[in-house]
Amino acid sequence: MNVSLILIILLIGAFATFLAGDKLASKVALFFGLAAAVCTIVLLNHYNLGENISFLNQWITKPNISFALKADGLSLAMLLLTTALTPIIIFSSFGNTYKNAKAFYALILFMSFAMAGTFLASDGLLYYIFWELSLIPIYFIALIWGNGDAELRKKAVVKFFIYTLAGSLFMLVAFVYLYQKAGSFLIEDLYKLNLSPTEQLWIFLSFFLAYAIKIPLIPFHTWQANVYQKAPTVGTMLLSGIMLKMGLYSVIRWQLPLAPLAAKEYMFIFISIGIAGVIYGSIVALRQKDLKKLLAYSSLAHVGLIAAGTYTLTLDGFRGAVLQMIAHGFVVVGLFFIAEIILRRYETRAIAEMGGIRSQTPKFTSMFLILVLASIALPTTFNFIGEFTVLYSLSQINIWFAILGGTTIILGAYYMLKMFQRAMLGENNTKIFADVTFNEGITLVIIIAVLFFFGMYPKPIIDLITPSLQEILTQINRIN
Repeated sequence: MNVSLILIILLIGAFATFLAGDKLASKVALFFGLAAAVCTIVLLNHYNLGENISFLNQWITKPNISFALKADGLSLAMLLLTTALTPIIIFSSFGNTYKNAKAFYALILFMSFAMAGTFLASDGLLYYIFWELSLIPIYFIALIWGNGDAELRKKAVVKFFIYTLAGSLFMLVAFVYLYQKAGSFLIEDLYKLNLSPTEQLWIFLSFFLAYAIKIPLIPFHTWQANVYQKAPTVGTMLLSGIMLKMGLYSVIRWQLPLAPLAAKEYMFIFISIGIAGVIYGSIVALRQKDLKKLLAYSSLAHVGLIAAGTYTLTLDGFRGAVLQMIAHGFVVVGLFFIAEIILRRYETRAIAEMGGIRSQTPKFTSMFLILVLASIALPTTFNFIGEFTVLYSLSQINIWFAILGGTTIILGAYYMLKMFQRAMLGENNTKIFADVTFNEGITLVIIIAVLFFFGMYPKPIIDLITPSLQEILTQINRIN
């Protein structure tokens, strides 16, 4: 039994969902999403028992390409995030009706398949194929089932597609160059290369461009807010909850170990770019009147801090970044689902047109408040563990990095609580706000339970990821 089983389940699920027809598509997709999640947990247990669940098979002889899937603690943590959020995202969509539902849900599972492949691939070309495959389903999901003016939506989605594809081409060129040096795309063989400082700089920058666009980091973020706003909420959840983590994960797995000299030489520059994103995203979020756009810029601020943590090249920075990736995935999916619930009742995302909801539905208000507090890293929530660890790692590099990065907590508390007050409190709204349905409540409760459980007991994830992160750090420090 190995991790290729997860990919098989998700791929078969995508085809089965499409063939099931519109009426059964959502239920079939949920079944395969849950099957992948359960299988991931079973594989994790095998991994914890010391069994080898990786997969390696020669794929193409010339050039030398292997179908290689690496299952270590880091990749399994990201796989767990993917397979846990996929059924939650599918289940959250049950309150909506979609035209051509079979294609819609099939694309969700196919995107999950591609993202899982990206986290598992340990052959450079296979990794690149999965990386690009994940772009195709979200393009169609946002283009066909998105909202707002069709022409504006098309413009936003095409910009996102072109930006991401263009950045990835530089990464492909870097892989081709590395293959010429190593004669293989396998990550173990690429790690063994002794590249000159100049070669490492160009490799580092090639990967950085691809990852900075995907994450996104400023100034490569210009596609993000519009796509998040125009995409259907399910698409936004997939983008913010899982897809942007591909870039952050790849910084740790690929960029830093392949070009450690460049990473150390220009550490301060790239930490500064991450922290600049924290401040910029927070300030712009303060000015937003659309709820989804506010959450988009809030996400930009959070991922900026995560990126800064990865570039510290410390174990605490890596560990905090991975913890925050997972925590951010759950909380941002929850917050975008909150926005979707409000849209279902009030048919608006304009914060000014909300207000007075608390008096009509205290349960929904309470769950919304918990997610807001988790987003601003209140102690006992999962986000606090990740943010605190990242800030501690920044303080080890330079105390000013930690101080500036910590503004995400202050500014985040200001704009998130201000948004909550305007959306939920105040005088009674003339519009009726129906209480959360059973399906909506279950979705929110699951997300909140995860955030509190790992906020108070993060040890299982820390124990899972730490050995892999230590190996990567050893690889980075092999050349002093």
